[in-house]
Amino acid sequence: MHALEQFVQSLNDSERKIFTGLNSPAEIQAFLDTVPYSTEPVYRCPRQVLRDRLAHCFDGALFAAAALRRLGHAPRIIDMVAERDDDHLLAVYRQGPCWGAVAKSNFAGLRYREPVYRTLRELVMSYFELYYNTAREKTLRSYTVPLDLGRFDAEGWMIDDQPLERIADRLDSIRHVTLLTPAQARALQPVDQRSFEAGLLGSEAAGLYDPETA
Repeated sequence: MHALEQFVQSLNDSERKIFTGLNSPAEIQAFLDTVPYSTEPVYRCPRQVLRDRLAHCFDGALFAAAALRRLGHAPRIIDMVAERDDDHLLAVYRQGPCWGAVAKSNFAGLRYREPVYRTLRELVMSYFELYYNTAREKTLRSYTVPLDLGRFDAEGWMIDDQPLERIADRLDSIRHVTLLTPAQARALQPVDQRSFEAGLLGSEAAGLYDPETA
């Protein structure tokens, strides 16, 4: 049995109705936007996201990758790596020659992207000005090449929480693409107060990274 079919069959009727009703990347994003942001230090597989109705960025990216897979896309994620901040995961997909993304985030600007970006770097850089910490520092520094979650099908990543640590470890070990030179990073200006407040609209305070105490 194909891993996606196995996943769908593992859902109860209400979960299956929700999942199979997500018929576009925008609808997947809209569902994730209804799910409260998880501040718990645990990973949830896509099935558990549906059951608990909770997700942080890792959980949300995996759920989105599973839902995009049902629409015919490869279940690919990338990790955006930050300095003095949390990393952020995206589920990425291609429409024609261009890339788009679906994501769960505690920040308003780090979620959906239309499939209009010609390269992954161009897609990632669309997040740059909106990726900052509570000290108003712009923190995005690199990103990983895409990881196809299909390689974890035998471990049941869509229905079991256990393989998720291995996925996180794999993201740490694959190739990273650097975005800034050291000189560019040193010259970055703080986020202005208006943009800072806009990005935090609707955020869960307990889930915000504090660079002063981390």
